Amino acid sequence: MSATIAAIDLGASSGRVLTARVGADRLDITGIHRFPNRPVRLAGTLHWDILGLYADVLDGLQRVDAPRLDSLGIDSWAVDYGLLDRDGRLIGNPVHYRDERTTAVVEQVHRRVSPQRLYQVTGLQHLPFNTLYQLAAEPFLAQAATLLLIPDLISFWLTGQRGAEQTNASTTGLYDAGRGTWSDELIEALSLPAGIFPGLRAPGAPAGRLLPDAGAFGGTPVTAVASHDTASAIAAVPATGPDFAYISCGTWSLAGVETTAPILTEAGRAANFTNETGVDGTIRYLRNVMGLWLLSESLRAWKAEPADLGALLGHAADLPALRSVVDPNDPAFLPPGDMPARIARRCAETGQPVPGTRAEVVRCVMDSLALGHRAAIRQALALSGQRADVVHIVGGGAQNALLCQLTADATGIPVVAGPVEATALGNIGVQARSLGLIPGLPSLRSLVSATQPLLHYEPRGSAASWNEAADRLPT
Repeated sequence: MSATIAAIDLGASSGRVLTARVGADRLDITGIHRFPNRPVRLAGTLHWDILGLYADVLDGLQRVDAPRLDSLGIDSWAVDYGLLDRDGRLIGNPVHYRDERTTAVVEQVHRRVSPQRLYQVTGLQHLPFNTLYQLAAEPFLAQAATLLLIPDLISFWLTGQRGAEQTNASTTGLYDAGRGTWSDELIEALSLPAGIFPGLRAPGAPAGRLLPDAGAFGGTPVTAVASHDTASAIAAVPATGPDFAYISCGTWSLAGVETTAPILTEAGRAANFTNETGVDGTIRYLRNVMGLWLLSESLRAWKAEPADLGALLGHAADLPALRSVVDPNDPAFLPPGDMPARIARRCAETGQPVPGTRAEVVRCVMDSLALGHRAAIRQALALSGQRADVVHIVGGGAQNALLCQLTADATGIPVVAGPVEATALGNIGVQARSLGLIPGLPSLRSLVSATQPLLHYEPRGSAASWNEAADRLPT
């Protein structure tokens, strides 16, 4: 028994439409359409081009060469949303989480609900762009009838059905991690209109059927997958045992462990660890590390071509290790702009050699990200009381051999890199489970491990140089 399944996977820098043939021992994916996701600055505000993305989704579905689809699922980045009026029309254009509109409202929110209480309810790490802060700065809130996070918005346009998938809802700062529901307490305390939050859907629940406007596959069932892209990626970690850590590595590095219940301790809040809902009642206990964004923004500043990256990484690998490092989570690195100049400035301010060549900048970024991975994994294990015999790196960063090796060196734990397409595979796997092709999460991970190419990296050297480099960073 097998099925043809489609996945819409929208990332912060690009999107794609894929299909897969899935069976008990088969998981073959085919890329159909890949397209850029370019933010647009208008009147001083950074927006997503959501209608352009939707047009690309329709274009991708039209390119699918199959007699039928058995299911379709949608995942995307977290926290951002669209507002609908009473007639289901989009109000304004969704704002990009890197926009600076929340800077002035974070303290206003904390005067209403303390950071300690927010964490006790949501278990969510503090990020200044979390949805609750965006809503505090939202000028159109009074006009809204419904709030839909990005994958739920695309699903609504494809099906006409409204809902909120749990894994993405858990990133908003308005979700009760212990109860698995929207938090009435926080919604009331922040004076948000309770009626705008739609009913919650678990991963695998039906989300409607494709409307005729979607093209030749009208009537295809749409499944509410783990719609936060990290939740889908972690569902596809090819773990063969319980003792593992993970890094979903792309624009962000999401580094942590999987638990069976939220960890809502003050120590976790102080370390800025988050509890996000996963598949089958799991919790992703992790911390965001500003990932390959540092590298992609550097390439953009240099106007470098993607083909240049391999040579730059090769030159960087030949340079001395840990000569200059920065804290990848420094807020100075969050906005778009001249990343090499900001990195140079931080190195100078901390009394380290300033990277002078492109390869030196890349080496600084790679060493710094490995240090960020090391800190996050070590704290996740300490705070959760768990152990890890392996670190799984999934997503685009699994292709970066230098970063994978440096992460093994920095953590002192073997790294298994792959699959690169973890998000799409997790999306597809949840759909396959709903179709009865896969019995559960362990079976999905076993199928991924058996069918996808993986690379292994053993730790090299000692921990002393990494300890010294970490000591150079501001605490």
